[in-house]
This record gives sequence, structure tokens and C-alpha cells, in this order.
Amino acid sequence: MDLEAVIGLEVHVQLKTRSKIFCSCSAEFGAPPNTHTCPVCLGMPGVLPVLNRKAVEYALKMAVATNCRINRTNIFARKHYFYPDLPKGYQISQYELPLAEHGWIDIETSKGSRHIRINRIHMEDDAGKLIHDEGRPLSFVDLNRTGTPLIEIVSEPDIRFPEEASAYLKKIRQLVRYLKISDGNMEEGSLRCDANISLRPRGEKALGTKSELKNMNSFRHVQKALEYEIRRQTALILDGKKIVQETRLFDAAKGVTHSMRGKEEAHDYRYFPDPDLVPINVDEKWLAQVKESMPELPDQKRERFIKEYGLPEYDAAILTSSADLAEYFEEAAALFPRAKTVSNWMMVELQKLLKQHETDISSCLVTPRVLAEILELIEKGAISDKIGKKVLEQVFENGGSPSEIVEKQGLAQVSDAGQLQAVVQRVLDENPAEVEKYRSGKKKVFGFLVGQVMRQTRGKANPKMVNELLRKILDS
Repeated sequence: MDLEAVIGLEVHVQLKTRSKIFCSCSAEFGAPPNTHTCPVCLGMPGVLPVLNRKAVEYALKMAVATNCRINRTNIFARKHYFYPDLPKGYQISQYELPLAEHGWIDIETSKGSRHIRINRIHMEDDAGKLIHDEGRPLSFVDLNRTGTPLIEIVSEPDIRFPEEASAYLKKIRQLVRYLKISDGNMEEGSLRCDANISLRPRGEKALGTKSELKNMNSFRHVQKALEYEIRRQTALILDGKKIVQETRLFDAAKGVTHSMRGKEEAHDYRYFPDPDLVPINVDEKWLAQVKESMPELPDQKRERFIKEYGLPEYDAAILTSSADLAEYFEEAAALFPRAKTVSNWMMVELQKLLKQHETDISSCLVTPRVLAEILELIEKGAISDKIGKKVLEQVFENGGSPSEIVEKQGLAQVSDAGQLQAVVQRVLDENPAEVEKYRSGKKKVFGFLVGQVMRQTRGKANPKMVNELLRKILDS
């Protein structure tokens, strides 16, 4: 039987507001347990929630960025369920009239571009967090996160492969970071993902029985959990067994999923409009203000980089993968207007150092001005490419001025013809066998001779002049 996977993702994004969605408590991450709470977010009797306008504006930005239709009137509802980290006994969410619907994003995978539709984006408040004691059968409840503003982005079941699910999730994170509405940190829980997956015979339109996957806190875990679930459901179907609709947890250590509980239906939550919150009315003026405050989004920026800077599509995609990287490139390219050279050094040398030191471009000591200065020194012939890379490493680790480092350490490139000719002649005198090989037609030894000259000058010789002098003497 030829089966295909049908996957839909529910992505929860924690909005980066200073205060919570319905009260003035701090939404900062990492405070001591239960210190950012008040009667409103603790659900005490008689309290009234007041909506955080900034949270709505952040949600609207994401709706615009994902091409959604904005519902001009939308309402909050109560979603009832009982859990130790939900003090009210219900979550404030949106159901029948969400903030936005019917959007889409495009993703890139190894199989090409894919168009993924978005069913809806709605707002809600977050629950608290349970911390389990590994040594005793106890759990502790931290309610600091309770009431933190969330948006839930629900995709249509358009995803067919685990790789596409990972690419979709990365695109969502890229967008929220560009918009500066969330840090998108999966490890801290500010970006969380549940996946619904079912299988069906290829070509059929009807959906199969789905499983919901939870507890996936990295892109790799999302992909691995879906790959395992496809194998599990395939084996059951081929054995003639039925798939049970349920919620399953992913065990990252074992790479498997296991049953948690039966999957709830919408009616199980007993939704009804929240009587304490008035409807949100999004008028033309408010929406226009939100659109005016929007930054250039990654897809548009990538196309501009290709047109404006003449970069290959691959370079443009890498450089626009984050807003910080794109901003760094534009600053460096303005100071050293050879865009492809800037791109090459950023994507190879600088990215290598960032990876080695496990840091990001925003906290890097090599500023755009520093990189431009190194490239200017190379272009003027003051230093070689090799020395430029050494200077880059030194500034990356300790800071400082490239020009001063070159001067203090005597790294300036040797371009004196007389001095270089003496070194070249010495190398040829010391390697008569290689000279004879070259003159007998074995041209590959030329690279060895160049290397010997560079070694004797400690990498400071002008490579172009070395090549010219060697050829002139060898061919004479």
C-alpha cells in the first residue's frame, strides 16, 4: 500500500511584551518561581482582566506577515480544562472569531518550494509550568508564566514530509524574530510546537485518524518524532490494525513516541465567550499603523539582495536568514562596496568563528567596520588573504583595530620586488629537483615552490608577485 503522511502544525509563540496579556505582571523569563504573579493571573475570585494592546499589535504583525485575512471584530473565549498549572480552571483563548484566518507562507526544502496554508492565528494566555522532582513523586507549580501572551498559528494539513515540517517551523521562527515580537527560543519554551499527523493511501482526499505529538523542543526533535510516527502508523496499517486518535509524547532519548491520553475534541473544552472581555475591533487606522511599523520581511529582503547587490540566490538566502546577519552585511557592504567579497568572508570565515565560539553576530567583536577595514587592507595589498584571516581571528577573540594589529605584529605584506626576488631565488636554489621537474613539464610542483616562498616569508609575501617572479625565473 502506497501511503502518504498528512501533517498539520500548531505553533505557539510567546510574545515579547514587557507585561502579561491581561495584567501588569512582568513577563520576563527566568525569575524565581511564583514571583511574577498577582490576583488576576492567579485567577482569584472577582478580578477583571484588561487586555494588553501591545500584545494585539504583535499578533497583528504576524498575521500581516503570513498573508492572513484580519477579522475586524474578534472575541475571547474560555477554554475549560483542569490541570495543576491552570489556576483559573480555564484558558482565555479565541475560538469562533479568531484574530486572523486563511493565510499562507512559502518554504524551501531539498525537494523545492512549498506553499503551506495557515488556517488561523489566534491569541491566548499561557498556562504555568510544572517542575517534576526526579528523586520524589512530587511536582512543583511555577505560575510566573501564567498569563504570558501567546499566539497560536495553526496550519492547514498541507505538510507531507517531516523535512517540510521542520522548514515550516524555522520559517515561523525567522518571521517572529524579524518582526521582533518573540525571541523564538524553543529551549526556553517561547516557541512550542504540537504536530497532528495521519496517514492515508496516496491520492485519497479523506483524512486518516490522527495522532497529536507533544514535547518537541527543537527542530530536530520535530523531524525525528514525525519520522518515528510515520513508521509506527505504517506498521499498524499494514498489519490491519486501527489507528487510535490520541495525544502522544516524544521521548527524545529513545527517539520514540508513547501514548499520553485520548485526544480531546473541541466540544470537550466547553468554549463560550469570555464575559469579562469586550470584543477587539481592528479598524483601518489601527491596521494601517501596524503595517507602517512592519520591517522588510526575509523573502522581500532576499530578492532585494539579489537585485541590488548582484548576489547569487544561495548567498542571499544565507545572509537574510536572520535580521541581524542581513543588517551586518548591509553595513559592511556600505563601507566596502564589493558585496560578493563581503558575502564570502561573512559566510565562510566569520560564520566559522561564530560556530566555533557558539556565539551570534550581534555580540561579535568583529563589527562591520572592522571587517570592511580588513578587506580594505587586503585590497590595497597591505596584507595577504592568509594574514587577513589571522587578523580576523585575533579581533574576534580580543577586539582591537586591524591596522594596529598589522603594524604591531609586523604582519604587513612584503611587496618589495628586490626582497621577494632574493627569497624566490633562494627557494629555487634549495630545491633543484623540483625546478628540474617543472622544466620537464611537471607543472604541479609550481604550487610547492610557491608554498616554500610563503613559508620563508611567514605568509607575508605578496602572492601575485611571488607567482609572477617564479614563472619569470623558471620559464627563462
